[in-house]
Amino acid sequence: MRVRSPRRVSSHVLAAQLALVVGVTALVSGLFLAPLSDQLDRQAMRRALAIAQTTAARPGLAAELTAEGRAADRPSPDGPLQAEAERIRKATGAEYVVIMDKRGIRWSHPSPSALGHHVSTDPGPALAGRDVTQIDDGTLGRTARGKAPLRDARGRIVGAVSVGIDYANVREGLLALVPRLLTYAGGALAVGALAAYLLARRLRRRTHALAFSDISALLAEREAMLHGLAEGVVALDAGGRVRLVNDEAQRLLGLGPEALGRPVTEALGPGRTADVLTGRVTGRDLVTVRGARVLVANRMPTADGGAVATLRDRTELERLGRELEGTRGLLDALRAQDHEHANRLHTLLGLLELGLYEEAAQFVTDSLGVHRATAEEVTERVHDPLVSALLVGKAAVAAERGVALRLAPDSLLPDRLVDPSGLVTVVGNLVDNALDAAAGSADPAVEVELRGEDDRTVVLAVRDTGPGVPPEHRELVFEEGWSTKAVPAADGVDDGEASSHLGLGLALVRRFAERAGGQVRLGASAQGGAEFRVVLPEALTDAATDVDADTGVHAGRGAESARTGAVT
Repeated sequence: MRVRSPRRVSSHVLAAQLALVVGVTALVSGLFLAPLSDQLDRQAMRRALAIAQTTAARPGLAAELTAEGRAADRPSPDGPLQAEAERIRKATGAEYVVIMDKRGIRWSHPSPSALGHHVSTDPGPALAGRDVTQIDDGTLGRTARGKAPLRDARGRIVGAVSVGIDYANVREGLLALVPRLLTYAGGALAVGALAAYLLARRLRRRTHALAFSDISALLAEREAMLHGLAEGVVALDAGGRVRLVNDEAQRLLGLGPEALGRPVTEALGPGRTADVLTGRVTGRDLVTVRGARVLVANRMPTADGGAVATLRDRTELERLGRELEGTRGLLDALRAQDHEHANRLHTLLGLLELGLYEEAAQFVTDSLGVHRATAEEVTERVHDPLVSALLVGKAAVAAERGVALRLAPDSLLPDRLVDPSGLVTVVGNLVDNALDAAAGSADPAVEVELRGEDDRTVVLAVRDTGPGVPPEHRELVFEEGWSTKAVPAADGVDDGEASSHLGLGLALVRRFAERAGGQVRLGASAQGGAEFRVVLPEALTDAATDVDADTGVHAGRGAESARTGAVT
């Protein structure tokens, strides 16, 4: 039958670990047994040699060999040498103890019939005075042998002693160790198998019993999903280092593949975006500005201590929102003017019904003069039609709220703006904030200063009579999400969602100024409130191409058309 390989990752790991444990155990056992056999052989030969040397050193043994050799030509089974050798053999457990003379004739042997015969192995080295150890076959089988020379009292070699130990006993000793070795190896194998099984179980839980093919498919699907999402995804590890950035996140954050493995604060630099991704700023649908983009971020912690953050590009939506706010501002201005015109018409109707015709005519003349004076004052000083129209509309809204909106005496803005819509956004944000701050003060007023400098620079200053901003908060007001306004409690609007729209206007003002190479500063106004000063270099086009040198009238759109548009 064909054996199928396991499909799950944990089963693969378990099979591999079991094979590894069995292989290592078998290898260690073999490596242990191989030198053990040689060691037992050497121990047997050293033991045989020690018995031979001890026997040869016995006092009187050499004298008995030479005396018996003179008395008889053949050794006797009842001789003293045979008796002594047998006693030593039985006492030591040796297979044989053979005493031989210089001719190699046996004078002792376990088998009496072998007495008087020449030894079966070469006695030359021992008779030459050298100790010999070997494993060899003889008349009594395979033995571990030790041979020692036998010397007389004067040190002359008169024979040799050969001792043999049955090799079967050596093998039995080796085989006796095998069961214990196998027991130890089996125990080690069992412990290794148990550890492998426990590790495989844990791995199975961590991998959700997935197969290798499933993991490969999931990885491919994950890559396709992450890089195909219209939202940016940034994954961080427990140390705050970037471990994944999909294509959309790279585009939104301006990052590249080199950001992987780096701390997010190092990859993005200090700022609100890095604070949101690292979790120092918490909340849902947090608004942050990165470069020219307005982003909405959400952060979700992971089980390993890291986090996954999603980013949505809300730049276009924010632009549309600002346009909608501008439209609402225009509607508010129209509503305020409509309310004002209705009041005037009611007054005029009352004068006519009372027959006060001269007073009615004077009232109409005065009303038209005030309205025309306000519009003309703006258009004479601010020649760009978009900005002047915005200021006229804001003046009507300010009047309805009881706040005086006026231009500074030295205001003069030519109709040469490089980015009129951008300046409209800046002016609208600052004026709205100033109106909110000034409302409720003792003598509420907002002053706007708009003028050109050095033919290319625009300076904008907005001052109010509000409570002002403490010095310790003058940098915080430009951070995304920071606001002194209370969150509006609108029905059906989540507090977190509502608060995410606050604290963004001034951040956009600063980003616009920085992109234009300028700067925004916040200080205290002469009226006691706050003063925002914006300097925009290179905000005006070349004067030679846009202003008539003789008349000073803008040649592109015309101050009169701008004035007419603003009044209308």
